Amino acid sequence: MRPGARAAGHLPLIELSPRDNAVLHDQVYEAIRAQIVGGRLRPGSRLASTRVLASEIGLSRFTIVTAIERLLAEGYLLARHGVGTFVADVLPEQLMRPHAAPPKAASDPGRRALTPVLSARGAAVSAVVITGPRFDRDEPRPFRPRRPALDVFPIQIWARLIRSHWRGYRHSYLDYGEPAGYKPLRQAIADHVSVSRGVNCSPAQVIVTSGAQQAFDILFRLLLDPGDRAWIEEPGYLDVRASLTSAGAHIVPVPVDAQGIDVAEGIRRGRTARLAVVSPSHQYPTGATLTAPRRAALVDWARSAGAWLVEDDYDSYFRYRGRPLSALQRFDDDSARETGNASRVLYVGTFSKTMFPSLRLGYCVVPETLVDAVANARAVADRNSPIADQAALAEFIRDGHYDRHLRRLKLVYQERYEAMHEAFGRRLAGAVSLGTAAAGTHLLGWLNDDGSRRRKDASAAIRIARAAAAEDLVVFPLSRYCLEPPARDALVLGYGSLSPRRIAAGTERLARIIDRRPR
Repeated sequence: MRPGARAAGHLPLIELSPRDNAVLHDQVYEAIRAQIVGGRLRPGSRLASTRVLASEIGLSRFTIVTAIERLLAEGYLLARHGVGTFVADVLPEQLMRPHAAPPKAASDPGRRALTPVLSARGAAVSAVVITGPRFDRDEPRPFRPRRPALDVFPIQIWARLIRSHWRGYRHSYLDYGEPAGYKPLRQAIADHVSVSRGVNCSPAQVIVTSGAQQAFDILFRLLLDPGDRAWIEEPGYLDVRASLTSAGAHIVPVPVDAQGIDVAEGIRRGRTARLAVVSPSHQYPTGATLTAPRRAALVDWARSAGAWLVEDDYDSYFRYRGRPLSALQRFDDDSARETGNASRVLYVGTFSKTMFPSLRLGYCVVPETLVDAVANARAVADRNSPIADQAALAEFIRDGHYDRHLRRLKLVYQERYEAMHEAFGRRLAGAVSLGTAAAGTHLLGWLNDDGSRRRKDASAAIRIARAAAAEDLVVFPLSRYCLEPPARDALVLGYGSLSPRRIAAGTERLARIIDRRPR
């Protein structure tokens, strides 16, 4: 292509059927949409102009424009003034609530080799869309939630530890390791969580995993039979929902309010549930903290029902106000010792939010009666995590680098929390009301109505999220995390990975998108 020349754009294959009862512009719409959803027209690819399409297909330009305008309105295409029409980076199906019906098997036997036929459980798992939009640029995207402040991670210290462990050659670093984890790391984790989170455990109760997600997957497969009921928080973490679905659980969504998960409602909906997954210290995505009365009620229910409680403690370290809360595991373990009951809480932690996500190291703390079973399941999953990484992390914790990093993160996140409120108050006052939080790295942005038809417009958050994706912003609607439609939708806004300058710039871009909303 000569310098300055513009790409001609893709010409989608459109086959018109004179026997089809659909009008021509509907046939064109369906043909292009099918190629976008099917991946033949890739995100970001440019379409040929409506004039070229009309000429190639042999239809009037009006017919083509009508079909293209519908695809633009529904979010499958994006128009860039003076440049052309492009396939959207994020399709509507990825932003709507992820309950797509399982794909049907092909009825034509000749097509079975081309059409993947999933099991009912596999289809249900694939319908839970837990990944978000991808971007090529090597920088954080405003306002992607659950992303740590990688810009303040002590990379030089970490690199030195990694180099030192690989320079001092050890045969054990290259061989298979203990499925339960590198013993010095298990000791370091046990020492750390006992002091910082009040967890009662010995190193033998710590099982190292490839992140919290693998811990969920292992625990759910061990503790649930297909069809067993399991509570999840509503709204709640999509990755947990996907793991429960993968285990064949019958999911019971239990509402979350300002006091945390509504235990009484959970009992009403699923008294005989086998398991409940909760994030009591800082619920995702609402930010609620489980109150002491509800903690007691939750543990009482678990004991009476013979159920397990899986505690997701993903970002409790980052508390700005009030006293740090002990883990639910501590509350349950202390009570169990006093009454002679068995402990019902399995504690799950991760280094993805406190170190960096690609480290892929997490852990679970389990009752002594489950240690062997969980270690064996870890061996079945992928044997062990890289031993040199575990050794470096053990030293990072033991030498105090981890605690110093956590203290710095707490200050950084408080600064960024305040920057969010300042930027939104200055630029989006009256349009978006940010929630308050005592901890964490994300906030809910509630869309304000003005008494007009927007009060009844439940899809406003979804449309804003879709438009934001086209501007390299990652904004998720609260409804994405719900199995039941929420009474009021909101925007889930992460700030952990963003400097105050990026927060201000991202807020300005988001404000321009919201200003364009139909009034």
